[in-house]
Amino acid sequence: MTGRTEAPGIKSYPRFVAAAVQAAPVFLDPDATVAKARSLIAEAARNGAELVAFPEVFVPGYPYWNWTMTPVQGGPWFERLYRASVDVPGPHVDAIRAAAREHGCHVVIGVNERARYGAGTLYNSVLVIDDRGELLGVHRKLVPTWAEKLTWANGDGSSLRVHDTEVGPLGVLACGENTNTLARFTLLAQGELVHVANYIALPVAPEDYDMVEAIKVRAAAHAFEGKVFNIVACSTVSEEIIDTVAGGDEEARKLLSREHSAFSGVFGPDGRLITEPLIDEEGIVYAEIDLSRCIQPKQMHDIIGHYNRFDIFELRVDTRSRRPVVLLRDDPPPANTARPGAETTRAHADQHPVRAPRAGDGD
Repeated sequence: MTGRTEAPGIKSYPRFVAAAVQAAPVFLDPDATVAKARSLIAEAARNGAELVAFPEVFVPGYPYWNWTMTPVQGGPWFERLYRASVDVPGPHVDAIRAAAREHGCHVVIGVNERARYGAGTLYNSVLVIDDRGELLGVHRKLVPTWAEKLTWANGDGSSLRVHDTEVGPLGVLACGENTNTLARFTLLAQGELVHVANYIALPVAPEDYDMVEAIKVRAAAHAFEGKVFNIVACSTVSEEIIDTVAGGDEEARKLLSREHSAFSGVFGPDGRLITEPLIDEEGIVYAEIDLSRCIQPKQMHDIIGHYNRFDIFELRVDTRSRRPVVLLRDDPPPANTARPGAETTRAHADQHPVRAPRAGDGD
């Protein structure tokens, strides 16, 4: 159980064990990948984890063909990914929620999410699930990075939220979003103390780009600037992925086999790595988190409080959901059911049925 050791009447902060999973999916197989995720949740729980973080788009995998093929060549692969992606809500999400509930773990996991209406639109989404199996939020990556634009649509600001959980105020960003200073500040300004940054292994980057070092720089920066704990979970590239995507193309195989492409670990509020680094190999790293450690560093510089100048700087964030259609009705609802001031009703497409915010969510 989450530890709170302070006496009654004294402000308490959670203490818990976090687990960062570094693993490859069962490529383009959502059933098998969810089964693997459930097994890893169970393993992490047996080792005391109350928060388990998984990689970006873990279910059912990352579209590496965007980097090794032309867009025309990649078309059939996009369809294959689309067919293997998940609906939110849907049976694959339900299975992960059930594992979180069974093992009493909070789970953060990346999925390829199909848009609810139509066909052909995918999102790079991060699910936040609490220890009761409730789906707290679905964050869609705001801007797909580089070649990823061939696969995913943009998310919107509605999911830039910090969730009030038993392990503390929890926020998430996917991969390159952790480079976006304004997105990170939006979470910090809502009181984030636990950040999950999930990534994919990127062996296909330019030769002078070191994915491991890039992740470490971004993770340490967010932890240090915000005085938060940052849990980093990254995927790996399995031989199955290489064989599936590259086949007999030796140049593609060489590109996908590049080492030093995956890193997972946990950073403390001083920006230092508090676990052993996990590089390229599959595994789980664990860290003991004590959120009270976030307090004293903020006395030096709290960028969402006393160490800022809000009379000089102002950040405005549009948190409205962007949907394909807003349907306005001519006939207002009966007078006895209309909300005060309501003149029309609206039917929005593509809305996630997540739980109502708790006190403190996004305040």
